[in-house]
Amino acid sequence: MNLPRLSLFPLLDASEPLRKRAPVVDENGKALSDFMLIIPNLRKRSQPRIQQTMHEIHAVLSRYGDQVVFAELNLALNLLWVSIRPVTGIRFEITEALRVSIPDARLVSHI
Repeated sequence: MNLPRLSLFPLLDASEPLRKRAPVVDENGKALSDFMLIIPNLRKRSQPRIQQTMHEIHAVLSRYGDQVVFAELNLALNLLWVSIRPVTGIRFEITEALRVSIPDARLVSHI
C-alpha cells in the first residue's frame, strides 16, 4: 500500500471527503492516530503569509520522518489534519512544535 505523504497544498474545495483520503491504517495494517489543528483566520491572510505558514508546517512535520504519514491543510476551513503512527507522546510533541512555529494554532481534536 502506498500511503500519501505531506500533502500541504492548500485545499479550497476537496472533491472527496477527508475520511476517504486520509489513511486509517499503515502499510502493515496497524491503525493510525489523527489530530486536527485549527489556524484561525489563515485563509484571510496575505498569500505570502499563507505560504510562510505552509513552509513552517512542512518544516515541523518533516522533522518527524516516518511518524507522520499524512498531512493536509484545508485553507477553506483553516484546518490542518495530520495522521501519525501511534507512538507514545508523539502527538503532543508534534502539536507543541507546530504551536512554537505557529503560535495561534490550536489543537481541536485527536483520535
